[in-house]
Amino acid sequence: MNQNSDQKTAASSALALLPLILFITLFVGAGLYYQSINVEFAFYQLPGPVAVLPAIVLAVILSKQKINQAIETFIGGVGHSNIVAMCMIYLLAGAFAAVAKATGGVDATVALGLSLIPADFLLPGLFIISAFIATAMGTSMGTVAAVAPVAFGIVDQTSIPAALMAGAVISGALFGDNLSIISDTTIAATRTQGCEMKDKFRENLIFSVPAALIALVCFALSSQQTVELAQNDFELMNVIPYLAILALAVAGLNVFVVLTLGILLAGGTGAIITDYSLLQFGKDIYVGFGNMQEIFILSMLVGGLAALIQQQGGLTFVSQKIETLCHKFSRSAHSQVPRAAEFSMASIVALTNSCVANNTVSIVVTGDIAKDLATKHGVSSKRAASILDIFSCVVQGLVPYGAQALLIASIFLISPIEAISYAWYCMILAVVSVVVIAIRK
Repeated sequence: MNQNSDQKTAASSALALLPLILFITLFVGAGLYYQSINVEFAFYQLPGPVAVLPAIVLAVILSKQKINQAIETFIGGVGHSNIVAMCMIYLLAGAFAAVAKATGGVDATVALGLSLIPADFLLPGLFIISAFIATAMGTSMGTVAAVAPVAFGIVDQTSIPAALMAGAVISGALFGDNLSIISDTTIAATRTQGCEMKDKFRENLIFSVPAALIALVCFALSSQQTVELAQNDFELMNVIPYLAILALAVAGLNVFVVLTLGILLAGGTGAIITDYSLLQFGKDIYVGFGNMQEIFILSMLVGGLAALIQQQGGLTFVSQKIETLCHKFSRSAHSQVPRAAEFSMASIVALTNSCVANNTVSIVVTGDIAKDLATKHGVSSKRAASILDIFSCVVQGLVPYGAQALLIASIFLISPIEAISYAWYCMILAVVSVVVIAIRK
């Protein structure tokens, strides 16, 4: 890129944000419309990869580059190393989740957890099971799909309110998803901020563990049921792949290696325990790839859109406005600006997530802005990644049109509003995180 182009890139332009506003308007507007006519999963009727296409066209039209140069800028964003690495990890994570489910790993892990739960510890026990599975699988949606039917069965055997049980499952699922080394939100946060996953994991513990402990106490105080649950048979060996990837990930092994070993272990245990064939193993891997298709495509397209917006000065405009606010509300440039920058990152990703109802997309969209803020104001990359992941997680668990709330509401036969009303972990995490940011040097 020549010097003149660099100058254009650096120039601040509010107009360059119009494509992003168009994307959010289309995505949210369609969701509100379908919700008004009582369509199930209203906010997922218009797929994200389709909603972003008009925004890309508008960004190309607004570009001051020639058409071929604008398209090259877009393709460069799509093919950015962070985006490509992110998408490859999505595929591997999807493959592991699919193979582990097909070989009985999910069912075995749920059954193991239920066998260890004391009868008077049901709610916090389901929170812990959901957290463990989400940490191992790297997906809150997959966790809700696996645990919610079991949890609803427990509701049938007790007088625990369905909404309260749903809140415990959502809380645990988002706690684990937020911490998981293979979660798409972790992948997006670490790749956009340029930090190691293990460093982000350790940084997250500072925020997440206190919130989880408080949430556990709340659920324990609300769990007044004593009932004997029917125990299901399971193969302990099926849990090994989950335990292995947790241990390897925490040990700091490269995420591509961790996921590859997890896939092989899941397939291997399935072959030993059942007649799981090599052919079926290959098919399930492909099914896992397919499960990640939407987020894979959307991440690439959003990466290209972000490159166009950045080239046109949109991200520079946002960064300058936030930087002005940071200085405005800071008494000391050395001690307060980094704190204000962290609150700014939290606000941006939370607002974006409340609009698009997708925590991964919100991180991808705001990642460049957060990285710029972190670089300018001395915020470590691991802290920036944690803040992005945490506050997107908070909002994702509290929006009634989020996929998690919609899914569990359909399983528990309650409204999404009821489902999120007891998502205490997300509420507590928001408070704890604000306090940590405010008081930590």
